[in-house]
Amino acid sequence: MARLHVVTGKGGTGKTTVAAAMALSLAEQGKRILLVEVEGRQGLAQLFDVPPLPYVERRIAQGPGGGEVFALAVDAEAALLEYLDMYYHLGRAGKALEKVGAIDFVTTIAPGLRDVLLTGKVYEATRRKSHGRLAYDAVVLDAPPTGRIARFLNVNHEVAGLAKVGPVRNQADAIMGMLRSDVTRIHLVTLLEEMPVQETLDAVEQLEALDLRIGSIVVNMVRKSPLDDDALALAVKEKLPVTELTRGLRAAGLTAGSELVKTLATEAHDHAIRVGLERENRDRIDALGKQVTELALQPEGIDQGALVDLAEELRG
Repeated sequence: MARLHVVTGKGGTGKTTVAAAMALSLAEQGKRILLVEVEGRQGLAQLFDVPPLPYVERRIAQGPGGGEVFALAVDAEAALLEYLDMYYHLGRAGKALEKVGAIDFVTTIAPGLRDVLLTGKVYEATRRKSHGRLAYDAVVLDAPPTGRIARFLNVNHEVAGLAKVGPVRNQADAIMGMLRSDVTRIHLVTLLEEMPVQETLDAVEQLEALDLRIGSIVVNMVRKSPLDDDALALAVKEKLPVTELTRGLRAAGLTAGSELVKTLATEAHDHAIRVGLERENRDRIDALGKQVTELALQPEGIDQGALVDLAEELRG
C-alpha cells in the first residue's frame, strides 16, 4: 500500500487543492496524515484558513472517523541545518553558518541541493517512527509542477552519481529507493485543456523512464454538459431548433425575443465546441491506460466544505 503520495500538475490546475483533498480523504478512521508543501507559497495555510505554516508539523484539520491532517511547510534552509546536525552534529556550527549567509550561498550555487534537502525531509517524515509505529499512516506531498517534477524527484539519483561514498551517497540511494518502490505513487492533476493534458502526457513519459510509479490522473474542475449528445451535435452545426430554444427561455421565465434566442444559440454552439475539445483531451488521457479520477468543478470556489466534498469524491 502506498504511503507517500506525490501530487503534481501544471500551474492553474488546482494541484494544491487536490493534494489537500487527498490528505483529507486519507485521514479516516483514526489515521494520521502529513501534508507537505515545498514551494514556499503557503498555499496550504490559505486553503485551510490557518496562519502561515512554520517549519513544524502542525495539526490543521480533522478527517472523517477521527483521523487527523497535519501540515508542514518545508524550508530548505531549516532542512539544511537539520541535516548538518543529524549527520555531522554541527548544531551550533550550523547556526553560525546561517548567520554569515553561508546557507543561502550554498543553495544558490548548487540549486539541486535545495531539492535534495526538500526530498530528504519528505523521506524522513515518511519513515519516521514514534512509540514503535510509523508517525504517519501516509504523507501527501504538494510537489513542484509537472514541468520540473521529473528533475525534482530524480535529483538524488544525480547526487548519488557525484557522491561515491559517505552519508550523502547513502541517503541519496535510500531516497531514490523509496521513490521507486511500492511505497510511493505519483498523481498528476490536469484540466481537460490542451496544454495541461500535454504536460501530463510528457510528465508520465518522463517519470516512467525514471522507473517512478504513476498512481492516478486526476481530472479536475470537470463540468457536466446540460445538453445530451444529440443536442450537442445540433449545436455544433448551429441547427438547434428555434422552437426548443424559445421553449427553454420561456421555461426559465424569460421573454424569448429573437435576439435572445440568437444569443442562446451562439452560446450553445460555443459550449458544444468546448465539450468536443474536452472529450478529445479526455481520450488522450484515457489512452495512457492509467487510473483516472474526476473531480467536479466547485462553482462557489474552494472553502472547507468544498475540500470535504472533493475528498469524498476521491474516496469514491
